[in-house]
Amino acid sequence: MSINLKKGFDINLVGKAESNVVEVASKTFSIKPPNFVSFIKPKVLVKVGDSVKAGTTLYFDKSLPEVKYSSPVSGEVVEVKRGEKRKLLEIIVKTDGQNSYEDFGSRSVSEAAKLSAEEAKQLILDSGVWPNIIQRPYAVIAKPTDTPKAIFISGFDTNPLAPDYDVIFKGEEQNFQLGLEVLTKLTSGSVHLTLDGKSEILKVFSEADKVQKVQINKVSGPHPAGNVGVQIHHIDPINKGDIVWTLNPYGVIQIGRLFLQGRYDASRTIAVAGSSVSNPQYVKTYTGANIGDLTKGNLSEDHVRYISGSVLSGEKVEADGHMGYYDNALSVIPEGDNYKFFGSFDFNSRLSLQRAIGLFSFLSPKKEYVVDTNLNGEHRAFVQSGMLEKVLPMDIYPTYLLKAIIAKDFDEMEALGIYEVAEEDLALCEFVDVSKNDVQGIIREGIDLMLNS
Repeated sequence: MSINLKKGFDINLVGKAESNVVEVASKTFSIKPPNFVSFIKPKVLVKVGDSVKAGTTLYFDKSLPEVKYSSPVSGEVVEVKRGEKRKLLEIIVKTDGQNSYEDFGSRSVSEAAKLSAEEAKQLILDSGVWPNIIQRPYAVIAKPTDTPKAIFISGFDTNPLAPDYDVIFKGEEQNFQLGLEVLTKLTSGSVHLTLDGKSEILKVFSEADKVQKVQINKVSGPHPAGNVGVQIHHIDPINKGDIVWTLNPYGVIQIGRLFLQGRYDASRTIAVAGSSVSNPQYVKTYTGANIGDLTKGNLSEDHVRYISGSVLSGEKVEADGHMGYYDNALSVIPEGDNYKFFGSFDFNSRLSLQRAIGLFSFLSPKKEYVVDTNLNGEHRAFVQSGMLEKVLPMDIYPTYLLKAIIAKDFDEMEALGIYEVAEEDLALCEFVDVSKNDVQGIIREGIDLMLNS
């Protein structure tokens, strides 16, 4: 299937990562329960001073005890950080530099292919790889007892400063192929792999169509064409009662590594990018790496915002914080607390979809911009401008959906598409919203209402 999307908006920013890859030694790594939005009742299995291996279970959720959350590296637990009401915020492990692994039993490709669905599922659960599998609707950790009607993997990323998948997944062909084979066991339908229709098929995915039950789809268009929620909407929409699972390519590769090597391998390549980075580049590290170690000696200014993930939907982190579980990029941009007099009339330098604000930006669509975190205005009454509908390539009405959530109108939320969206799908709507609404926060509020109803 080939789909060409017209709606959307590409945000071209200064500071895209160059293709060179370097290794950076991070001293500490972290796994953060807030990264897993359905995480409710943590049960911590380690304490400060404990020695762990890569793949050792650090904690699990009492409401979903089958799913384990594992240490990305071997070393010593140095902090179990808690917040208000003793909420578990993160567990930090100081690496020993050896990276010894828990043994889950290696297998050949043919042996892995012979495993039953239940055997494959149990291995993924025991090792800590399962949190890579996200359920739609609601974008929460998938329940192992469910059987999805389909599994979706987006093979490209259209977010600003997004990494090039050709770079970060180079050399992972075999692991990806085996990961796909395993995933076909877990669904009653197809595994959909979606690629960018405007570029050549990535080498790492080039043989995917030879795997039985894997369907290759090509999607082209501006951001958010790379979002898996948008792709599901156009290929196999979610209706009430449907369950679809999603993974990013890294999750598929991690499943392949688990079956071939018999270990929880959290090594990954991420993009360290943004206008505040002196040398934007790719870095080899492990899940949950320390931000300070990744950017040491590579910043062009000090007053910056660190964002684990995309500038549109990523998580703000401190300089001594750690990368998020699902993130393939660290975005570093200037902090936006320098306000301009009559800033709304700064026509020449503003990036905007609206010509009244970014008067000349539409004349040079390929120009790269430097942006900061300034909202350029304050929250105001909900203005129905039609801008949200222009950038969301889905057959829903985002303005009315947001109003239905605010009003807690469950029937309207269902009718207007709450089952089909997650925060990231409307992140661009938040960027263009003249009312400065927390669009992503409202969407999550709506999802929580549906989950608890």
